[in-house]
This record gives sequence, structure tokens and C-alpha cells, in this order.
Amino acid sequence: MNNILLDCEPLNRVLDGKQITEEQAVEIYEAAKINPLELYKVASHLRNIHKQNTVTFSKKAFFNLVNLCRDTCGYCTYKAEPQSKKISMMSKKNVQELAALARKYRCTEALFVTGERPEEKYKEARQWLKENGFSSTPEYLAHASEIALSEGLFPHTNAGNLTKSEIAELKKTNVSMGLMLENASERLMEKDMPHHLAPSKNPRERLAVLNSAGELQVPMTTGILVGIGETAREVIQSIFAILGTHKRFGHIQEVILQNFHPKGDTIMRRSASAEENYFKIMVALTRVIMPKMNIQIPPNLSPGSYQSFLQVGINDWGGISPLTQDHVNPEFSWPEISRVEHDMDAAGFALKARLPVYPEFINMADRGLQEKMAGITDGDGLVRTQYWK
Repeated sequence: MNNILLDCEPLNRVLDGKQITEEQAVEIYEAAKINPLELYKVASHLRNIHKQNTVTFSKKAFFNLVNLCRDTCGYCTYKAEPQSKKISMMSKKNVQELAALARKYRCTEALFVTGERPEEKYKEARQWLKENGFSSTPEYLAHASEIALSEGLFPHTNAGNLTKSEIAELKKTNVSMGLMLENASERLMEKDMPHHLAPSKNPRERLAVLNSAGELQVPMTTGILVGIGETAREVIQSIFAILGTHKRFGHIQEVILQNFHPKGDTIMRRSASAEENYFKIMVALTRVIMPKMNIQIPPNLSPGSYQSFLQVGINDWGGISPLTQDHVNPEFSWPEISRVEHDMDAAGFALKARLPVYPEFINMADRGLQEKMAGITDGDGLVRTQYWK
């Protein structure tokens, strides 16, 4: 394909191994709105070069540790109020029981998710922490991660804007961590925009956390929400913001592109879902801007078409659980792993299980955690078949 001259000159630069600029990415987007096929072909070609025909996933259990949250996002139903029937406040015993069950299901990842510093807003969260013997959510997360490790699971934590010292402490028990940038535009924090009541979504703060993780060499998953009221240029600027921190520290292991769906009981309940062609263009653009990056879409959020995203450059499906629901998007069930494997085989791809840290980032993890991971991984750093099937 490198010998083919495309109509879109910035795509020719990509095929020549050159980095494009934000303006060139916008030019690619404008051309793709008319005809996206050249962009898709280049994105698929780059994925094939850098990731071959392997598509990965992580077999996980979702630990919804506490879903009280000091923020209110315009699209979120994850957050609960203290008297809500959907509230989750897991005790140490709850964590232990779910971790033990997860190993029976041959899960290898313990995904720990919490609301943003709930103890700063809710006395119920402070009391819950006190009852479990802790003064902060990050302190409890470290202990919960130890429980998961004792059961043979490998923790990955998403807990919002952590301080550098909190990240350093969690690195002792977490093989990787996550923080969605969501978007680099501060416009989305203005009145009537989705992040107006969510101060932790300030992109400068989020990028600062990603940079702190980079200084500590913590493998990080981040990503962008598509369809929440942003412009195409703002998505492109967000991709480049992620690229910038990765160029500095080399620690961004994965970029997630997540398509918006409206949810009842939210401010944005009457907004339209992300249009699929627009979403695919953004996924493909991410591949041409970051050719070597691991790029994921959640398959449960595109249940009728997730396989088609193989043709626009993705190489990972993220965490899929045979045991727990997607507590962030409970209305969208994860596909059965056997179905995903069948679909990948039919498309000419091999589905392989990874740990929550990608093979090429394992050497960033804590040395003791590396030794534990070596016991279940093969020569490529992927999970050996007998540990996940």
C-alpha cells in the first residue's frame, strides 16, 4: 500500500511513516466525511503492520467499589445517591468473595472502579471507609487490590484524579491504571455542557494526572468519549493531547474510543447517540495519528456492528466479563467471549487474552508484580490458554 498514491496528501505522509499535524488530521477528517474509504484502508493497513492479525481482550471482574461521586456528568448513570437502590459500597468481605468467584470463572483482571473522591461530599462514604478501617478511597483501593492479588487476580484501577503519591502507592499493587481524558476541550465544562457540574473532568487536571503517572512509569489506559457535544476538531485535539503525554513518557498503553449513548435520568437523556460513521472516522483517525498505539472500542456499546471496527484500525476489545455487568453501562451486556472468538475467527483474526497491562508495558510494572505475571503468561506476554479458558 505504501506504493499507492492516495488522493488525500496527509494520508500519504502517514504511509511514508511521517507524523501528521492537527491541521492535517482535520484535512483527513473533512475528506473522510465525503468518502471515508481511503482513511479506513490506511488505518487497517497500519493496524496490520503494527498489530498483525491478533485482537486482544482482558477477562475481568468489575469491582464496583463505591459509586458515590462528587461530580455530576451530563451523561452518567454510574453515580448513585446514598438512598438509591443502585448504590454500591463494597466491604472487604464483598471484595474477597467476588475475587474468589472471579478466579473460578478464570478471570485474570480485577477492575476496580470508584466515583470521584466520594468522601469529600458524602458522610455515608466517610462512614463506610471508617467501618472498613480506612480514611480515604485510594487507601481502601490499595487494600482491595491486595485482596485481589491474593486470589490470583491482577488489579487495574479507575478512580478519577489521583495525586502523584496515591498513584505511587497504588503502583505497588496495580499492574496498570486508567483515567479517561474524555475530551481536551474546556468548552465542555461551560454551562449547559456535559462537564459543567464535574470539576474533576477539567482537561488540564486530567492531563496533569496522566503526566504524573508518566513520571512514575505507570502503564495507563486513557481515552475519549465521542458524541457528547464536542466538535470534530476537539476530538482531534484530544487525540493529540494524549499523543503529547505519551511522547514525553511512553506510558500510554491504550486509547479507548467510547461512543455516547443517551441514558434515562440524565441531563443528556434526549441527546442522540454518536453517529456510527462519525465514530468510525474518529477511531480510524486515532490509528493514523498514533499508528503503533493499542486502540480499543468497547464491543458491548456497538452490539450489532462491533466486528466492523476491525476494518478501521482497532486491535483490542478491552475488558470483557463472564461474571459481572458493565456497571458504567449496565443496559449494554458484554458479548459472550466464545461469540467474540467465533466472530474474530470468521473475520480472519485471532482472539487472545492479555492481562490488564499490555505485554509491551509489563516491564513498567512493579518488579514483584512482574514475577507474579510471569507465572501465567507465555513468551509473548499474553495469558496462557489454560489460565483463561
